[in-house]
Amino acid sequence: MTFVLPDLPYSHDALGPYMSRETLEYHHDKHHLAYVNNGNNLLKGTEWEGKSLEEVVKGSFGKNAGLFNNAGQHWNHLHFWKWMKPAGGGKIPGALEKAIVEGFGSVDKMKEDFVQAGVTQFGSGWCWLAVKDHKVVAMKTANGESPLVHGAKPILGCDVWEHSYYIDYRNRRPDYLKAFVDHLVNWEAVAEMHAHATK
Repeated sequence: MTFVLPDLPYSHDALGPYMSRETLEYHHDKHHLAYVNNGNNLLKGTEWEGKSLEEVVKGSFGKNAGLFNNAGQHWNHLHFWKWMKPAGGGKIPGALEKAIVEGFGSVDKMKEDFVQAGVTQFGSGWCWLAVKDHKVVAMKTANGESPLVHGAKPILGCDVWEHSYYIDYRNRRPDYLKAFVDHLVNWEAVAEMHAHATK
């Protein structure tokens, strides 16, 4: 299976003022494209050629660092674009909200733990909501890793590599994460992944 860069599901300026056109032009059109191109080159001639992206990510983890980093980042970004929408945030669909309250005690606590996971991820990486042992939890991972390779199913992730926020927020990672969770998240997409993860 060849990795392909998808079009953004909205225009480059649709996420303003929380994520700028310039950020999306660099992040999607250049960074994500590089993961796709590098991943395709590194996939050639390996045992994972012809496998699904998820199989490549899980199979190459701990065995082929170059391939894993690019395939992992491709998987993460495919979902990252869908986890955001213009005028995002707002009301969380019922079944997902119930699961979040069961996991965290409240929606506010979930947001706090999610932001905290991103703020405390040292260096490059991601913060997540994931389903682990039938419960929604907050997690953080380094570089291109995701809960997929740590026994959990990701349902929401936020990229805390500097290229994701530095143009708009400079070094203010907490402000970026708060804007993401309050104004950018596409909770319908998260609810869909949650439903799939708990089948």
